[in-house]
Amino acid sequence: MQIADQKVVTLDYSLKDNEGKLIDSSEGRGDFVYLHGARNIVPGLESALEGKTAGEEVSVSVQPEEGYGERDNDLLQTVPKDMFEEGAEINVGMQFHAQSPEGEMMIVTVVELEGDDVIVDGNHPLAGVPLNFDVKVVDIRDASAEELEHGHAHGADGEHQDH
Repeated sequence: MQIADQKVVTLDYSLKDNEGKLIDSSEGRGDFVYLHGARNIVPGLESALEGKTAGEEVSVSVQPEEGYGERDNDLLQTVPKDMFEEGAEINVGMQFHAQSPEGEMMIVTVVELEGDDVIVDGNHPLAGVPLNFDVKVVDIRDASAEELEHGHAHGADGEHQDH
């Protein structure tokens, strides 16, 4: 069976930046399972996996435009500390849920503290970063009707995957 839309794919993977620093890996976390064609993974990796079969290994470099996008400096914003819950500890690197001007939920990361102001970044932490994947295709199967309806893969026991 080949990887194609509406197939559930199980992968082992590692992700490194251009300097070879490990960013993420499936090692020790169990199988990484996704629904191909449902945009559950970055487009560049999904394209590279199209047509592969179980047992194949792939190394692919994904540029930002096919990964988490280029950095958008318009997503840097200065907000007053009083926008946060009173007494909340705020430190550089912390992440918070926020609402975009369009009303969508997004995650922002605190990048700087200046007096009573907090500078947050709405870019994905890997925006603008080339992504280097080493992937082994472990398994491919047809998606269930429920998985297709939900738009993501479920685990072997039918439970939702948290990846």
